[in-house]
Amino acid sequence: MSTAEDVPAADEDVARNEDVARTDAAPAGCWDEPSAHMRADARRSRAKLLEAATTAFAEHGADAPLDDIARRAGVGIGTLYRHFPTRTDLQAAVYRSQVFAVCQTADELVATVPPEQAFFGWVRAMAGYLATKRGLSRALIEAVGKDSELISGCWVAMRDSTDRLLAHAQQAGVLRADISAHDVLRLVHGITIATETSPADADRLLALVLDGLRPQTAAAAPTPLAGPDPSASDRPTSDPSDPSAPPTGEVSG
Repeated sequence: MSTAEDVPAADEDVARNEDVARTDAAPAGCWDEPSAHMRADARRSRAKLLEAATTAFAEHGADAPLDDIARRAGVGIGTLYRHFPTRTDLQAAVYRSQVFAVCQTADELVATVPPEQAFFGWVRAMAGYLATKRGLSRALIEAVGKDSELISGCWVAMRDSTDRLLAHAQQAGVLRADISAHDVLRLVHGITIATETSPADADRLLALVLDGLRPQTAAAAPTPLAGPDPSASDRPTSDPSDPSAPPTGEVSG
């Protein structure tokens, strides 16, 4: 996944980018902070469970065994159920944490690197996120509905982050003006789906798409077809009766 550390920052761009860093509140239902009254050891257990579940869901899908997740986290299954009473609760917490992390990447990029690098880094971050969720969003949509506060809130967060970086790059003149955040999300999602069984192709396809999002320069004038050689004006013309000769006014090729 590309981050702000992958590209050097330019001081002038950093100063400008800070003006568009994220200041709005997260959509309802998207971020999931543990209770302020939770003990420090409980917070650590919860964080370990989220990390283990994220890895297990990426490796085995949204139906990864819960006892395996507890084992990875180094806690008992009872601790898992105290924090996440149902599988859906755990899936939702992982989903929120992943969206939060990728949106944080957007914030870091927009504040630290030039607009084009920020946008391209964000697109690659999104692609990396989508490639690892392995049906998690599908499982949650089946469980809570696509119009639920969870799904719609996280989608809005992703769209807003995309829109912010896209507008920033368009204002800088490094991206074409006729694309929207929705276009970008659909393109990245399409590449992710198309390369699910061949992930090594994803970065190459992303590079092709990103190149197409740059402003289109005026098309080069087409090379003119070869005309008659002026020095050959005295040469005999093609015999109209010759079936291999091109019709009058056309050039063979």
